[in-house]
Amino acid sequence: MNITGKTVLITGANRGIGHALVLEALRREVTRVYAGTRGGIDVSDDRVVPVVLDVTDDAQIEQAVRRVGGSLDVVINNSGIAPYDDLSNPDVIKQALAVNFFGMYKVSRAFLPMLKRARGALVNNLSLMALAPLPLTPSYAISKAAALSMTQSLRALLAGQNVSVHGVFLGPVDTDMTRGFEIPKASPECVAQGIFDGLENDEEDIFPDAMSRSIADAWRNGVAKQFERQYAGFVPASAAVWSA
Repeated sequence: MNITGKTVLITGANRGIGHALVLEALRREVTRVYAGTRGGIDVSDDRVVPVVLDVTDDAQIEQAVRRVGGSLDVVINNSGIAPYDDLSNPDVIKQALAVNFFGMYKVSRAFLPMLKRARGALVNNLSLMALAPLPLTPSYAISKAAALSMTQSLRALLAGQNVSVHGVFLGPVDTDMTRGFEIPKASPECVAQGIFDGLENDEEDIFPDAMSRSIADAWRNGVAKQFERQYAGFVPASAAVWSA
C-alpha cells in the first residue's frame, strides 16, 4: 500500500508512538488523519481531524464511526497501557485486557466494514512481549499475547476479503510508558517510520526498531509462523467476518 492520498485512523494519537504516527502520516502526504484521543492533540494541520476516542468506551467508538463517515483506508490500533504489576491484583489484569485487547478488538470490529469497502489495512501495534513476557509487566504481556493471536486469526479470516492485517512487534520505545526503565530504546519517530515502511512493503509482521529487527528473520522462518500459515489453510474461502 502506498500511503500517499489515503485516509488513516490512529488511536492513542496524542503522545508517544501515536503522535509520531500522525506526523509521519502527514509527512507521507495522506489525505486525512483521524487522531483518536481521550483529549486533544497539538498538531496544527487541516488534514488532522481530532476524534474523541476512549477504546474502552462503546459509545465513543460508535461516535467515532459516525465522525469518520464512510471512507477509511487504514486503522492503526495504537492505544495501550503497560502497568507494572505482579499478577496479584486481578483488576490490573482486567484493565490491561480492556485496553490492549478488547479495545483493539472493538475498534477493529467497528471500522472493518469501511476497510472492506476500501480494500484497506488493519495495523495492530503489538510488542515483543507478546512472544516472551517481561515479568515486571506481566499483565501487559498477557494482553499483547492475546492481541497477537487475534491479529493472526483476523489475518486468516480476512484473507479473502481484501483487507490486509499487520502485526507490529515493538521493542522498547522512548515514551512515557517506559519512563524509569533504563535500557536502550528506539525513538517514537524511528518506530513510526518503520511501521509505515512495513505497511508500504506489505509486511505481515512488522519489526520497526533495532531490537525487534534482530529477531525478524527467526520469527518469519520459525515454527510459530509455519503453524500460523498451516492453520490459515483451514479457513474456508467463503468465511465472512462481521459483514456490514
